[in-house]
Amino acid sequence: MTEKMKPSTVTEEAKLLNVTEEIVRGLVAFSLHGPDYPTFCRCRKCELDINAITLNHLDNHFVTTKEDREKAYAILKKPDSIALINKHIIRAIHIVGQKPVH
Repeated sequence: MTEKMKPSTVTEEAKLLNVTEEIVRGLVAFSLHGPDYPTFCRCRKCELDINAITLNHLDNHFVTTKEDREKAYAILKKPDSIALINKHIIRAIHIVGQKPVH
C-alpha cells in the first residue's frame, strides 16, 4: 500500500475504510515489535503476510464516516473481539514463521 492509501483516521470527506484492518495492523505491529516474538522475522513482507492471513479469517467492518468508524471500533475493541483477533494473529505468526516467503 502506498502512503496515500495507508489506513488512517477518517477525515471529514467520505472514505472507505476497513476498521478491522486498522486494528489488525496495529496489533500485528505491536506483537512483532514487542517482547513476545524476539526471534521472529520483522521484515515488511512477513508483517504483511501475517496481516493478510489474519484478515482473511475475520469479518470486515467497512465504514465511510468518522462516526461509523467510532461505532465499529467500540464493537471491535471489546475483550472477546480482541481475543479472537489475537488468536488469528498468533496463528498467522506461526504459519509465516514456519514458511516465510523470502
